Amino acid sequence: MATAEEIKAPAVTLEDIRRAAERIRVLAHRTPVFESRWFNAATRVQTFFKCENLQRGGAFKIRGASNFLLSLTDEERKRGVVTFSSGNHAQAVAIAAAHLNVAATIVMPTDAPKSKVESTQAYAPKIVFFDRIRERREEIAQRIADETGAVVVPSYDHPAIIAGQGTAALELLQDGPDLDAIVVPLGGGGLLSGTLTVAKALRPEIRVFGVEPELANDWYLSLERGEPVEIGPPPTIADGLRTSVPGKITFPIVRSLVDSVLLVSEAEIRSAIRFLLSRLKIVTEPSGAVAAAALLSEKLPSGIRSAGVILSGGNVDFSVLAEICGEAA
Repeated sequence: MATAEEIKAPAVTLEDIRRAAERIRVLAHRTPVFESRWFNAATRVQTFFKCENLQRGGAFKIRGASNFLLSLTDEERKRGVVTFSSGNHAQAVAIAAAHLNVAATIVMPTDAPKSKVESTQAYAPKIVFFDRIRERREEIAQRIADETGAVVVPSYDHPAIIAGQGTAALELLQDGPDLDAIVVPLGGGGLLSGTLTVAKALRPEIRVFGVEPELANDWYLSLERGEPVEIGPPPTIADGLRTSVPGKITFPIVRSLVDSVLLVSEAEIRSAIRFLLSRLKIVTEPSGAVAAAALLSEKLPSGIRSAGVILSGGNVDFSVLAEICGEAA
C-alpha cells in the first residue's frame, strides 16, 4: 500500500489532467468511443472502446508528449528536446516538436517496427539507434542531453506526461455511460496512472485494471512484491510494452489505486488483433490490443457488466499484421 505521504501529495491531480486537456487541444484529437455487438457477445461484457488507434500519430502518446512540450519555457524550447522510444512516443515528440519548431533527437532501438521509424522520420528529427539488449536508452538520452543541453522528454515517468495521458480516460468518462471498469494497456504506467487519477477522482467506485503481456510482467511481479522489480528485455510482440521496470513516479500511483494487473499471453494478444480486425474492422498494434485481449480471454473478475477499453495504438507493420492474420488461415 502507498504511504500516507504519497496519498496526501499526489504527483498528478484531476485538475492537472483537466488543464492538460485544454492545453493539448491544438495537437491531440478527441477520439471516438466505439461499441460492437460482436465483441459484447463474445465477452458478455458491454464494452466501450476508446479508439486511440485513431489518434494523431496513431497512438495516445501525443497527449503526454504535447502536454510536456507545450509546458516548456521559451528558454527550454530553444535548447531542444531528446527522448527515447520504440516508436509511438518518438513519433509523438517529433510531431509536437515540429509544431513548436523545436529541435528533437529521438533514441530508438534498432528493432523498432519499420512503420514507427518511418512515421517518426517524416517529421525530420535526428534519430539515434541503439541495441536494446546491450545498451540502455535512458543513458544514451541523458548523455545527449548533457552534451547538447537538450531537455529530456520521458516516455512515461513525469507528471506532465501522466497528466496528458490521463485526458484519454477523462474523455471516455465524459462520452461513455456509467462503467463498472476501465481496462488499460500497461507498459511504463503513464497511461494507467493518468487513468487511475481521473477514474478514482470522478467515480471512486469504478474498477481499473492494467494489462501487460506475460513476457513483460514487471508490473505484476512488482505489485506482488510491493517494490519495483526489474526484468530482462521482454521478448513480447507488444513492442510498446517492453519496459523492464516500473517508473519511480508511476509505481506509487498504480500501487495505491489499481484494482489489479492482468496478464495475457502472446497467443491471446494475436487472437485479439485478429478479432478486432475481422469483426470490428479496427486495426490495432499488439500493444494496443492487450486490454481487449484480457476481455476476450475472460481475465476480468466476474460481475463486471460494462467496461471501457483503451485501444492505445494502431501503428503496426503490414508484415507483422499479415503474419498474425495468416495464422488463422
